[in-house]
Amino acid sequence: MRNRNAIVPLALALALAGGAAKAQSTPAGLWQMLDDDSKQPLSLVRISEAAGGVQSGRLEKLLDPSRQDARCTLCTDERKNQPMLGMTIMRNVKASGDGTWEGGDILDPNNGKVYRVRLKPVEGGKALEVRGYIGPFFRTQRWTRVE
Repeated sequence: MRNRNAIVPLALALALAGGAAKAQSTPAGLWQMLDDDSKQPLSLVRISEAAGGVQSGRLEKLLDPSRQDARCTLCTDERKNQPMLGMTIMRNVKASGDGTWEGGDILDPNNGKVYRVRLKPVEGGKALEVRGYIGPFFRTQRWTRVE
């Protein structure tokens, strides 16, 4: 009986650790985006999961103090001239079943272009490959998990 009582807490701890590992392998969370050219931290993006497993991301913090009041002047949809801070830049992304999330789109508020998007957690969920597509062309960024 004593061994059985020792196994229960161990099994519970392993189950909780497994759940935490699974959470880290999803795009949900807070991510730091780097500037493509300078590689300096640019912003923090919060990716959230809504009903049905749909992921969306919004600009939670702009790290350049001079851009706090920046607006999406080059956007061509309903986000035109809206403040970048708090803006939803990623929408309608769903799990594709192979460890990636896709099917939605991502906005680059610096040029106003909207791309099809694919997300792939890497390094055990510590980093996220974010790939934006227009036709056969794509650009990949590597975001790092903040939390």
